[in-house]
Amino acid sequence: MGDKRSSTISDDDLLLKSFFAEVSEVERDNEVLRILSCFKLNPFEHLNLPFDATPEEVRKQYRKLSLLVHPDKCKHTQAKEAFASLAKAQQLLLDEQERDYLLCQVTAAKEELLVKRRKQLKKDTASKIKSLVEEGKYKQHYEKSEEFQRELKLKVRELLTDQEWRRRKMQMRISEEEGRLKKDEDDQKEAWKRKREHEEQWEGTREQRVSSWRDFMKGGKKVKKGEIRPPKLKTEDPNKSYVQRPVNRK
Repeated sequence: MGDKRSSTISDDDLLLKSFFAEVSEVERDNEVLRILSCFKLNPFEHLNLPFDATPEEVRKQYRKLSLLVHPDKCKHTQAKEAFASLAKAQQLLLDEQERDYLLCQVTAAKEELLVKRRKQLKKDTASKIKSLVEEGKYKQHYEKSEEFQRELKLKVRELLTDQEWRRRKMQMRISEEEGRLKKDEDDQKEAWKRKREHEEQWEGTREQRVSSWRDFMKGGKKVKKGEIRPPKLKTEDPNKSYVQRPVNRK
């Protein structure tokens, strides 16, 4: 009797353990899918943290999520990719310069939403009076609301996308300018190369040119063998170097 009961408890424990293992595996898979579906430019989303999370909170959240999707523990085919995304997110949020840049975009997004909200309140007299009476409490309540956080998340995405697009356009222009400068430099080098080759060729024929000139000065152009030289015309005035046409005298 006791053995039968013990066997039943053991079977129940195994079933329960198997059940939790399945639940855990589903949780791991869901977390992998969540990470991979996050907006790539916002590391806060990857770590599932609010924008005001401290560096210590970033480290703790990374340790928790990284264990959940670690390729050695998670069987999902994209676990390695999700794990790498978490590592990159932590690196960005612990980098002071990158973190300041992100928070700057968050501040800009928040200000845009609040300006939009103030314009709406001007149209809504009841809300305007309520906000004045509560002396800022209404604003604080709005900023903590799910609606505001949802809009803030979308607005941050919008600003980060815009900044990334501008960065890529600037990078493209820089690359184009660098390419143009490189081409100009290569063209200049090629021009100098051709000039040097021409000077070397000119210098190489110096002796030949000097010899030809000396031969010319000595006897003029040499007559090749078998070549008939045209007759020389006499000038009327031997003191003149140019040739005069013969004058018919009657």
